[in-house]
Amino acid sequence: MSEIISIANQKGGVGKTTTAVNLAASLANKGKKVLLIDIDPQSNATTNLGFKRNNYEFNIYHVITGLKEMDDIILKTEIKNLDLAPSNIGLVGIEKEFYDKKNRKKELILKEKLNRVRDKYDFIIIDSPPALGPITINALSASDSVIVPIQCEFFALEGLAQLLNTIGLVKKSLNPNLKIKGFLPTMFSTQNNLSKQVLEDIKYHFKDKLFKFKKEFIVIPRNVKVAESPSFGMPVITYAQNSKGSLAYQALATAILKNR
Repeated sequence: MSEIISIANQKGGVGKTTTAVNLAASLANKGKKVLLIDIDPQSNATTNLGFKRNNYEFNIYHVITGLKEMDDIILKTEIKNLDLAPSNIGLVGIEKEFYDKKNRKKELILKEKLNRVRDKYDFIIIDSPPALGPITINALSASDSVIVPIQCEFFALEGLAQLLNTIGLVKKSLNPNLKIKGFLPTMFSTQNNLSKQVLEDIKYHFKDKLFKFKKEFIVIPRNVKVAESPSFGMPVITYAQNSKGSLAYQALATAILKNR
C-alpha cells in the first residue's frame, strides 16, 4: 500500500523543498514508484526537477480548484520511477478560491484527488509551503505522516510548537491517522559550534523521532553539491551521487524503507 508523506515546516529556508525532492529521487532510485507533489506557490520543487513554467499547461492549482484531476497534470521526470505534480504561483490566491465555494470540504480536496491515483505509487511526497494556511492543512489532511526538517542554525526550534499544534489539530479533526514520521536535522556544519549545539538540542528534544542509518542519527550536512543541484534542474543524487549530501538523503530513503 502506498504511503503519503508531507514535508512540512512553516519556517522558510530549512531545507524543506530540498528534502522533498531528494527523498523522492532517492526512493525512486531504489526502485519505488514515487509521485512528488509540489504544492508550494514558489514552485521550487518543480524547478529543481528541470521544469519551467512554459513546459506544462496545468498544475496543482487546477486540481485543488476542481478544474482538473491529478492524472491530467502529472509529468514524467527524467528520473526513472519519479513523477511530478507541478506547482504554479497562482496558488498564492488559493485561499479566496476556497472560501468562495460554499459547502465544500475544502480541507480535504487534495486527499480526495490523491485517493484516485495513490494506488499507482509506492510513495507520494508532498512539498508543502512555508506557512500554516489552507494549502498546508490540505497536505496534512491527505498524508499518512509528516517529516519535519529542522535546520541546525539559530532559532531552529522557534515556531515548532505552532507546527506541532497544527498537526495535532489536523489529527483531531480531519485526519486521525496522521503521525509524525520523524524530525530531520538539516544544514549541519561540522565547522560551526552553534550548528553542533543546535543538533544536540534537537537530539535532546526529539531523540526518539530522529531517523537512523547503521545506528547513527541521519543528519543532512551543509553541502555545496546539494546547493548547486537545483540550478542544474537535478536532484543531488543525479548531479553528484556520491557527495555527502546525496549519501545522507539515500540513507534517509533506506531508513524509511526499512521501517515501513
